[in-house]
Amino acid sequence: MPTWVLYSLISMLFAGLTSVIAKLGLKDISANLGLAVRTTVVFGLVLLNFIVFQNVREVGQLNARTVGFLAVSGLTTSLSWIFYYKAIQIGRVSDVALIDKGSIVLTILLSVTLLREPVTPKLLVGGGLVLAGLLVLVWPK
Repeated sequence: MPTWVLYSLISMLFAGLTSVIAKLGLKDISANLGLAVRTTVVFGLVLLNFIVFQNVREVGQLNARTVGFLAVSGLTTSLSWIFYYKAIQIGRVSDVALIDKGSIVLTILLSVTLLREPVTPKLLVGGGLVLAGLLVLVWPK
């Protein structure tokens, strides 16, 4: 199994746990406070991971383009998390997570158009099935 697949599976496991645990934590507080606590923990762990496992001299390789793209990515992540936390606080986690995972279809479209990643039959069928599953699950009864 390629290492990236293993990392992806581990990521999937933790992502699946995240929403349910967050919903439990949001019971008596606002979504904004809950997200602030979560983000503080994320920042601390990511910074620790960088310091322990990375070469700190790598910081010298940063340039304006790289920082710009990463900053915009941070902005879009923040907006996603803000709305996600508000949604899971008032909605069913299973429904919110499902709609959120519809981002896979957008990711496929953007990776093909902007990153010029190859379009394969496997990608088209898989993306189509994700979209079809999303529509079936969110379609009103």
